[in-house]
Amino acid sequence: MNKEAVKNGPAMTGEPPIRRFKPGTIKRLLAYMAEYKIQLFFVIVCILLSAATSAASSLFLKALIDDYIIPLQGQEHPVYTELLRAVLLIGSIYLIGVLSTLFYNRSMVIIEQGTLKKIRDTMFKHMQSLPIRYFDTHTHGDVMSRYTNDADTLRQAISQSLPQMFSSLVTVIAVLVSMLYLSVGLTLFVAAFTFALLKVIKALVERSSTFFIKQQAALGDVNGYIEEIINGQKVVKVFCHEENVKKEFDQKNEKLCYSATEANKYGNITMPVVGNLGYMLYVLLAIIGGAAGIADLPNLSLTGVNVLTIGTIVSFLTLSRSFINPVGQISMQFNMVIMALAGASRIFDLLDEECEHDDGYVTLVNIKIENGESKEYAERTDSWAWRHPHSDGTVTYTPLRGEIRFYDVDFGYEENKIVLHNITLYAEPGQKVAFVGATGAGKTTITNLINRFYDIADGKIRYDGININKIKKADLRRSLGIVLQDVNLFTGTVMDNIRYGKLDATDEECIAAAKLANADSFIRMLPQGYQTVLAGNGNGLSQGQGQLISIARAAVADPPVMILDEATSSIDTRTESIVQKGMDALMKGRTVFVIAHRLSTVQNADVIMVLEHGTIIERGSHDQLIAQKGTYYQLYTGAFELG
Repeated sequence: MNKEAVKNGPAMTGEPPIRRFKPGTIKRLLAYMAEYKIQLFFVIVCILLSAATSAASSLFLKALIDDYIIPLQGQEHPVYTELLRAVLLIGSIYLIGVLSTLFYNRSMVIIEQGTLKKIRDTMFKHMQSLPIRYFDTHTHGDVMSRYTNDADTLRQAISQSLPQMFSSLVTVIAVLVSMLYLSVGLTLFVAAFTFALLKVIKALVERSSTFFIKQQAALGDVNGYIEEIINGQKVVKVFCHEENVKKEFDQKNEKLCYSATEANKYGNITMPVVGNLGYMLYVLLAIIGGAAGIADLPNLSLTGVNVLTIGTIVSFLTLSRSFINPVGQISMQFNMVIMALAGASRIFDLLDEECEHDDGYVTLVNIKIENGESKEYAERTDSWAWRHPHSDGTVTYTPLRGEIRFYDVDFGYEENKIVLHNITLYAEPGQKVAFVGATGAGKTTITNLINRFYDIADGKIRYDGININKIKKADLRRSLGIVLQDVNLFTGTVMDNIRYGKLDATDEECIAAAKLANADSFIRMLPQGYQTVLAGNGNGLSQGQGQLISIARAAVADPPVMILDEATSSIDTRTESIVQKGMDALMKGRTVFVIAHRLSTVQNADVIMVLEHGTIIERGSHDQLIAQKGTYYQLYTGAFELG
């Protein structure tokens, strides 16, 4: 991407227009800071004190020169007692200002960190409630950028930019009143000069703020791409795509570089422009004030009409610097606030994402049959049941058997693109149902509907005769054990990763699950056995070993229904035969859905369903399908190959 393409902006590149920030962002941000009302009040008091001492110290220069220094000139034996008292007084004023600044800065650190912790906690909690669809449509790096870069810009704004802007605003008001107290005429000249200065600042800030917003979006895009490439580094190297990856990264980085350069270019020249114009104002005031003083022109002030003294001119010149500098600070910090609000908008975008809906009311409970009645227990028993609360206050229990039926189910990831058509199937309790077919035929999609990662467009799915929409999602998923093709291991010990399937499982239960999955032997060969710490998604393990741990994780959960999505695809043929024995033990007595490319792994399935373009085209046992000599037969004999 060349710079011209970047400069042309959204209209030329086909990107959506850059919005400044979400309406209500500031109000929502203040709501997170509401619990720090006392600290904020203390900060405001300290800022007011700091601004007041700044203005008072400048005003004091007039009295210091006119009342204490000039009268001492020409005296043979000057007495410096009063001058010393005046110096001590101004020193005390400066000390109050320094302490006020120190205290409010320290308080803002507490407010900033507490507010960010609350926001991050809310973000993470909300993220856990988002549907799988959100993570399928957003890069992980972009989501991470909201926790890091966007949160960091917000931190800087809360701890530095916002208090500095408020402090500068209060200082400007205090200094303006002080200048009017000294000279109305010179103050009007400063006001006219400031009006022209603000026009220049406005042009710079508008330009820079636009690019600061683009910078945050581009930064999220770059982070997302980096995260994606790090995860797929082996694929990049296998297919020798290093140069293509670098080229694409250069394009994204060029866009970020251009936005950041333009943002900081205009942002960084703001203070030098303000500073130099401030010096120009200083010189002009010195010339005008000096000429007026020499000419003994009348000086209108809030105290009346008098003559411009040397002390008045010096004090006013000092105040002019105290007036212009905060104006520059406000404009400088305004850029940071805009960038922080852009980051906050991205954070609130995540928080505004719609949570996963769950209208279910049927829950999964442990029961025991006593005297012919089902009794509910908090601890785990050998029996599960679906608990149905009724409007009249009664409760009925339906034993969990593992019967799953699809009735004319249609589904599409996008509203107008149906990928499953008229799916009708049933799995009796304890049956092993296998799905085979080319990649994209809809095998995994069916299992995603069973655990309600997505909701169907039409039709019905019943679990033990209950419409799955009536079952709470957490309870539904608790009844399902899932082993995915892509293994996810978390930072922690091997034991912790197995226990992830059942958090209250004992070490003995975890070891028994590992033995069931035939993972025990290789785990004991690790440096610290079951206490070996895994990091980086188990990078120290082979893909097959990682899969064995994930199978053990499903085994320790001991669910009544298992979903095995290409569970042995990452394991070599020799290991597969060992694992298959463990898998058979794991599947015993359970309803099992198996997705496999290797047809040898599904020959013993009770029902095999062949899918093509989202439709079940054949179903039956292995022998029945072979006898039909249809698609399954051709796949099995090698006439067709699975894609």
